[in-house]
Amino acid sequence: MTLPNQVLISQDLSCVGQVSLGVALPIVATLGLQPAILPTALLSTHTGGFGANTYLDLSQEMQRIIAHWQTLELNFSAVYLGYLGTAALPVMRQHLPTLATPAARILLDPVMGDHGRLYKGFGRSYVAGMRQLAHRATVITPNVTEARLLLELPQDEQPLTLAAAEKLVQQLSAQLSVANVILTGVPLNDGQIGVVGYTERTIWHWSTPQLAGHYFGTGDIFASVCFGLWLHGSTLQSASQQAMEFVQQAIKRTATAATDVRFGVDYAAGFQQLLEQVLPV
Repeated sequence: MTLPNQVLISQDLSCVGQVSLGVALPIVATLGLQPAILPTALLSTHTGGFGANTYLDLSQEMQRIIAHWQTLELNFSAVYLGYLGTAALPVMRQHLPTLATPAARILLDPVMGDHGRLYKGFGRSYVAGMRQLAHRATVITPNVTEARLLLELPQDEQPLTLAAAEKLVQQLSAQLSVANVILTGVPLNDGQIGVVGYTERTIWHWSTPQLAGHYFGTGDIFASVCFGLWLHGSTLQSASQQAMEFVQQAIKRTATAATDVRFGVDYAAGFQQLLEQVLPV
């Protein structure tokens, strides 16, 4: 049984801090889609600046949830995968073929590192497993660190030339056999930050002046908006531009308000403008 407008979202949930499932769920729902969730882990807070957070792995519960869904013959025509974790990754690799319809649109955000380093607790086997999962995706949205990990390239935290970023997305598409690649949070050497894509056999990029500071959850917000708009009929290129602008405005509102950035950016204030992109005139 495949339900119309249902989007399966599988990633971790932080009880405090607007990241991962905490932003994906409201964004997907606001865009008029029906989210179904398969949480991979439950955290007291996200891991950025709150101290010793709790972490509850939900991989065993995931398997029980999937088993129940199988009795209902549920599957999904749209799947959005974010942070999985070492125990949940093999569960998703095993069950994705039955959770997704044959023609499902699958977005994989291969969350596993940033700033030139793997996240704590991940090793080469996790990267290898993520590489295998990427073969199933319709589109992947790695950052530069994750792109280099997937390609087994040395890490380099220096800004990229546009030509180097374009080479990365083409390499990812070819080596992982994934049709669409969107490289996110790309620090370009002209003081800009942007996204570089290889989608529908076309290379493109969008960029904007890089704002000072580090803001949690912006990659999750970008992927959620981009996927939702794509499911509504936008091209990935257009959806990426709108998602980047949505994130940029959220950061500006947060910086102006001078709120504690650990709790995330003020993205919800942009919902009305976002809805104008999908609602009929």
